[in-house]
Amino acid sequence: MSHTTYNKMWAEAQEALNGLLQREIEDKSLKPQKDHITVFQTLATFYIKYVQIFCNLETVYDQIVHPQKRLVIRQVLEGVMGRILELKNEMVELENSEFHYFDDILQDLKLSPEHIEIPIPRYFIKEKVKVLREREKILAQILINSGLQDIKPKKYVKPLPLEEVIRVIQISERARQGRLRATFMKQIYLEEKRERQARLQGVKGPNLDAAALRIQKVWRGFTQWKKTVKMREEEMIFLGMNPPPQFQRISASVARVHNVETKRREVQGRHETEYKKALVSIKTHLREIEGPDIKESLQDQIRQWFIECRHITGKFPDYPNEEEGGSTAIFSQKTPDQVAAELAAKEEAAAVKKKPKEKGKKEKKKKKGKEKGKGKEQKGKTATEEEEGWKMAPSNFLPIMEEGNNQYKDIWQNRDERWNFLQEYDPELIKEEKRKEVEEEIRVQVDELMRQELKNLKLAVDREKDKKRKKGKKGGKKKKKKGKKKKKEKDLTPDRTIDSLYKELVEEGLLIKPKTAKLSDYVGEYSYLGTTLRQVDIEPMPSLTDVRQLIALYGILPLGSQAVHEKAPLVKALLLAGPTGVGKKMLVHALCTETGANLFNLSASNIAGKYPGKSGLQMMLHMVFKVAKQLQPSVIWIGDAEKTFYKKVPKSEKEMEPKRLKKNLPKILKSLKAEDRVLVVGTTQRPFDADLQPFCKVYKKILLIPRPDYASRFVLWKHIILQNGGAVTKSLSISCLAKVSDGFTQGHIVYAVQTVLSERRLRQMTNKPLTAAEFLSSLARQDPVYKEEEETYKVWYAKTPLGKARARALLEGEEVGKGKGKGKDKGGKKGGKKGKKKKK
Repeated sequence: MSHTTYNKMWAEAQEALNGLLQREIEDKSLKPQKDHITVFQTLATFYIKYVQIFCNLETVYDQIVHPQKRLVIRQVLEGVMGRILELKNEMVELENSEFHYFDDILQDLKLSPEHIEIPIPRYFIKEKVKVLREREKILAQILINSGLQDIKPKKYVKPLPLEEVIRVIQISERARQGRLRATFMKQIYLEEKRERQARLQGVKGPNLDAAALRIQKVWRGFTQWKKTVKMREEEMIFLGMNPPPQFQRISASVARVHNVETKRREVQGRHETEYKKALVSIKTHLREIEGPDIKESLQDQIRQWFIECRHITGKFPDYPNEEEGGSTAIFSQKTPDQVAAELAAKEEAAAVKKKPKEKGKKEKKKKKGKEKGKGKEQKGKTATEEEEGWKMAPSNFLPIMEEGNNQYKDIWQNRDERWNFLQEYDPELIKEEKRKEVEEEIRVQVDELMRQELKNLKLAVDREKDKKRKKGKKGGKKKKKKGKKKKKEKDLTPDRTIDSLYKELVEEGLLIKPKTAKLSDYVGEYSYLGTTLRQVDIEPMPSLTDVRQLIALYGILPLGSQAVHEKAPLVKALLLAGPTGVGKKMLVHALCTETGANLFNLSASNIAGKYPGKSGLQMMLHMVFKVAKQLQPSVIWIGDAEKTFYKKVPKSEKEMEPKRLKKNLPKILKSLKAEDRVLVVGTTQRPFDADLQPFCKVYKKILLIPRPDYASRFVLWKHIILQNGGAVTKSLSISCLAKVSDGFTQGHIVYAVQTVLSERRLRQMTNKPLTAAEFLSSLARQDPVYKEEEETYKVWYAKTPLGKARARALLEGEEVGKGKGKGKDKGGKKGGKKGKKKKK
């Protein structure tokens, strides 16, 4: 695809964004909405449209090679990402559920579920490839040195002399010829034996006509069967039941597109380095050529200001301090009269400060009384607002998007770029940007010179003595603010470097190497009946696609972008709960792979016996979180998270001390700030064994991962078989496998496929294609997830804060519905009675 295609794509995305921003501004002025369904539909529509813009902008940012355009796109892209997270948060608060279903809205907008798939920005990894490679090397080296990673020894092959090689070839060739001779002799012997038996029995020779007829019969049957099979295949392709043959192989055009994309990324890198060099060279060039003129014009303007102020006030003005902005305060479009008024106001303020402090105390008391009254009024207001209805919450990302949108309109929308075919940097734009920086630098120098000049003028004309203000006297003293001082965290390792801490954590097995797993490998199908089931008050089980979406929203997007993490709704801890084999650990590894995050393992089994005692535990947690913050993004994984919050510790696990982190974990989570891209992820198979209240205080975001449904199993079987080197043919019924494997998880399916597809079986596949029956024996050896077990997870989730809120909201909705029904019935009865009276 060409530059113009991506520029057009960017223009369309900006146009769509501009329309959405206008709608958001209009919605702010509207009255609060009371209808729950309309509120959700407006939020969902905004969410879907923002996701579409996000997909387009991500593609554009990945492929556009112009460095200055990419800066604007990046700003808008991060704004859109943040706004998606804000809308998601609003939907969660509105529906009291982490999972939302948009099938009816998608149908209205004529979109498929693929259109709302959250893309993972490629720049998360691309921009720090070198850092990640270096980190991988260091980690591997530490593991090898400590003996935690086994080095596979290279097999030494002894070279053979030429004579020995010739002898080996001769032996093998003679053996081959001997085998061929033996088979040939066997055939001759069998033929002679057959003839001898025929002579003894007196059987006549073969009838040639009968033989020819039989051959014709078999051949015609075979050709007709081949035609029938071909016709059936064509019919299935026409009906859309089978994919066409060209779908099985990669087309040349797709391969060409991939090559072009990689080349564009190379050009992108070159243009980026050229742009960075140009920023420095153009700045120095401007300083050399335009610097003297800027300096002279600034000095002339300041001198003019001196004269005008003296003409109005009768004396030279005081030069603004550096804190006040220096000469920038002078040139903030103020006339000398305004400057004089400001000086008079300052003098009055100084006189007011000298008055006794008693008045100040009285005023404070009055203020406190007013504040209390205001607080009551505000409480009343919030209560009335809640009664009135829902209104969109203020956004942190709308100003960012508006700024980016305005930049696009002002600079890029109608810019003539016919001269810039290669899409290199625009020097004029750099000059505009750097001219301001140069002017600011020169202004600081000019301020120093003009302050001295002003002092000289005052001495010469006004004969004023230069009185230096001594610091530390009454005027210079700053009042200390009252209030509790925030305790700074003690650094338990001030003398140690991050590298040494990193090495120690790796050696102790607390910092581990994540497995390479992409989020796209977590395969599943979309739930198409979610909205329909909710309308009938049935809570649907979330699909695997919904789980994948939430991992991208709560984990990958905030960890990947610092700007998004700082301003988006903060998620410090995430819990993945579900039966064995649903892919909880895989999702943790996918989080690290997609964002390039470090992985720390604080599972109860992993920290058992390490850093004993209270001080040891504090030191361990301090080291882990210090390294995690310094080398962010970081994921802190706590496997079997329920063990940390056990109701009662089993006797077999008492020595392990599973509840070591119970008290310290909430404190550490409180200390995490918006700037720290650190996410605590817990995984659990038995969440019902934990004490619910402290468990939910730590893990405020809980994702219940279900076993896969039929649609997801169908996709899974196909994906896993192909991933392990198998081939899906007509003899293999995927739908049969999906139906039979009801209750089995992804882990069970993977195990079944890997046991069947051995090296020997893969070699036989060309002659002997796979069948569904082969997988059943390995699948039957495993225990499925029964409905009773799934129900226990549902019951436990209903006890969590969000589950309770959801149940409460549903009950309230039912009561409101019943109340309306009763009201109608009463009205009907009253009407009837009145009617009877009139008849009398």
